[in-house]
Amino acid sequence: MFTHIDHVTICVADLDRGIQTFTNLGFNIFPGGGHPGKGTHNAIAVNEHDDYIEVLAIRDAAESRENAARSANSDAALAEFIAAGGGIRYVVIQSNDLEADVAAMRSRGLDVSDAIGGGRKTPGGLQLRWKVAVPGPRNPLPLRFIQQLTPQAERRKQVPVAGEHPNAVYKLERCYIVTDDVERTAAIYAKVFGVPQPATHKGTVIMSDMAVFELGETGLSIAQPYADGPAADALRRRGPGPFQALYRTHSMNAAASWAQSHGVPPLARGVRSNGEHAMLATPDVACGAYIGFVGPE
Repeated sequence: MFTHIDHVTICVADLDRGIQTFTNLGFNIFPGGGHPGKGTHNAIAVNEHDDYIEVLAIRDAAESRENAARSANSDAALAEFIAAGGGIRYVVIQSNDLEADVAAMRSRGLDVSDAIGGGRKTPGGLQLRWKVAVPGPRNPLPLRFIQQLTPQAERRKQVPVAGEHPNAVYKLERCYIVTDDVERTAAIYAKVFGVPQPATHKGTVIMSDMAVFELGETGLSIAQPYADGPAADALRRRGPGPFQALYRTHSMNAAASWAQSHGVPPLARGVRSNGEHAMLATPDVACGAYIGFVGPE
């Protein structure tokens, strides 16, 4: 079964600049290593809970082009996505039995690849292993499905510091995918996850009608803008797709103070429909993505 959102993949033009950006936002982020045969490399910020941030860039343009030429999925458009400004490329959903989840999705009429083994060696020499499946061309969704084969305790060793971020973030709260038709899009995602389609409600920070899928302790929100705001901006700039990741922090003041002391303009504030206060780093300061924070002052 699908257990939670494992991570988001944020694609950038330059990995060092991406590392600096997320350091300025208060994350302990470190180089993660390269992806053999794909021409990409990444950096990782591990949270206290079982989720993390992946910042991804092209390491070898020729190898990336070769991978794109033989790719049957949206990896083929990675360079174009980055050239258009980058941002959140994929929302990666963790499974505890990927073969069974692939079979279940296919039984619901979805086009999805087999579960294929993958891996990466960290700069410290730790070998990480996983299985991954991707949506097929008949339903090209911005999702990846992963089963982690390396135990969580070992995966946390891939970075010098796991969690303990200066911004006091401890977990991913929710990811947001913008659409121009929330009912139609939510019906597709309900089929992906094999759950009833959730009712829509109004989101007051991103000014959207939203259908939220609860995946363990994380949520995936399908959002259709009803007024100007972050979702409307994302839809205008990039069209439908992921645009925001919201992180829960132990201290909003810690997150705001660290960002401001590292040259980030004051983060925009808003109030969620449940009354909680939230802050947003905008795409111009967050590598093409909206990065949100929510929690006590």
